[in-house]
Amino acid sequence: MNKEEIKGILPHREDMLLLDEVELVDGVACGKKKITGDEFFLRGHFPQNPVVPGVILCEILAQSVCVCLGETMKSNQLPYFTGLDKVKFKKPVVPGDVFETRCEITRVKVPFYFAKGSGYVNGKLCVSAEFSFAITG
Repeated sequence: MNKEEIKGILPHREDMLLLDEVELVDGVACGKKKITGDEFFLRGHFPQNPVVPGVILCEILAQSVCVCLGETMKSNQLPYFTGLDKVKFKKPVVPGDVFETRCEITRVKVPFYFAKGSGYVNGKLCVSAEFSFAITG
């Protein structure tokens, strides 16, 4: 899916739509985000040494896994983060990197969805997390 197709599932828009593309492979959402250096979250984090904030990496993971709900979520519904657990940051993500996600839903108790995900640059683990969200509306 390209950005326009992702907008058909996610309610996020610029500047908070943080995926360039995503593919669903056997229930696993594999997303990509090219970090250009022009993103709003890099302006002050950190001057002269820009690093993608951890909270943004977690948001990219969450947006990625929501693509798994493309056929489940109705157009008037919104996904809301409800929890974040066991987050580990292993390597910083910086301008020029292509951040790649692998995320999947692990459990469902409607309206809550539980997931796990990891993010990589050049095949090296940068972040891993377990998280949950609720579909409302």
